[in-house]
Amino acid sequence: MVERYVNLGECYDREGLRTVRREIMSCMTGYKGCYTRAYRCLTAAAQIGEDMRAMVATPAVDAKIAKRAKGILSREVKKTGREPGKSIQRFLGGITWQGVLCNFDTADALCRRVYELSDTYGLGHVLLTHLASGAMAAGYDVIVCPSPLYPDRMEHLLIPALSLAFVTSTPALPYGKRPYRRIRMDAMGDPDLLRRNRARLRFSRKVSGALMEEAVESLEQAKSMHDDLEALYNPHVDFDRVYAVANALSEELLAGL
Repeated sequence: MVERYVNLGECYDREGLRTVRREIMSCMTGYKGCYTRAYRCLTAAAQIGEDMRAMVATPAVDAKIAKRAKGILSREVKKTGREPGKSIQRFLGGITWQGVLCNFDTADALCRRVYELSDTYGLGHVLLTHLASGAMAAGYDVIVCPSPLYPDRMEHLLIPALSLAFVTSTPALPYGKRPYRRIRMDAMGDPDLLRRNRARLRFSRKVSGALMEEAVESLEQAKSMHDDLEALYNPHVDFDRVYAVANALSEELLAGL
């Protein structure tokens, strides 16, 4: 167990690293700037998304969605008589250097019945909130999956005990499989507002998509820089010794549980 007290700096070949010091210092130039640009693009895209939702959502629309949720709950969620269920929060997807991703396979693995919410303007959150509350009130635990772009907004909902899931799909990120049922959230928007704002909504979607592409491109550039850094210093690291220290620490932590 003495190995765990070794300074990890001793796992480096210091002389070898000195030979590539200049390259290491220069390869990360602009690295932080890539993330700053990505965050700015994502913030702008999120603001545009909020504007689009505001264009089509009204109290009447929210009431219509609440009524739809009530119908789904009466059909799919039976009261158990148990104490109210609990919720845990898990992200099902993310915005990465590979693009906007969602692990729909996780929902499929946990739940046989998957409702697909086809949602362009962010109306699904209201429906999912009612469904989550109703399921917990009936005694079921739920997995709440926030949107990576709007962390305070629910994007997916899983109820494993009922083998029931509700996943949001968009034109940019489709579910891609045959769902148990499909709900067109766009059809619940105010039709007059949709018609009057059609051109503006189309333009906003285009700009938001361009911002997302720019953000992903910046993340990809940052990853490329990091890969270059690893290619420089990895040959000068004694990874066997690093893993030995990590394993010793893991064993001690597990032994204390």
